[in-house]
Amino acid sequence: MPRSNRPRRPARPASSGRGRATGASKPDDGGEDFDLERVLAGFARLESAPDGDWRVRQVTTRNAAKDYTCPGCSRTIPPGVAHLVVWADDHLFGEEAGIAERRHWHTHCWRTRSYRYR
Repeated sequence: MPRSNRPRRPARPASSGRGRATGASKPDDGGEDFDLERVLAGFARLESAPDGDWRVRQVTTRNAAKDYTCPGCSRTIPPGVAHLVVWADDHLFGEEAGIAERRHWHTHCWRTRSYRYR
């Protein structure tokens, strides 16, 4: 007689006491792929320059949702354009004040800023 692919035992409730701990669940696959770009975009890197230490965070096109004005060129950074968020790491009034005064820069403007202020 051929084997059946159906389980012979009825499904057990999650609180059976065997196997996994109560309340634990399988990882949710959800069909969503791991997005490395999205994960790394949340981390700010430290850049040292003649004008101080700066925390720089990449904003991806997916996360750029508002209009910002770039302090390097005074032009608008429209939604959907990848850019950088920059704040002073060595702010006079502390880290929180530096974060509160963060600015959104075009990537090119940030890279070439040191040549403008010499």
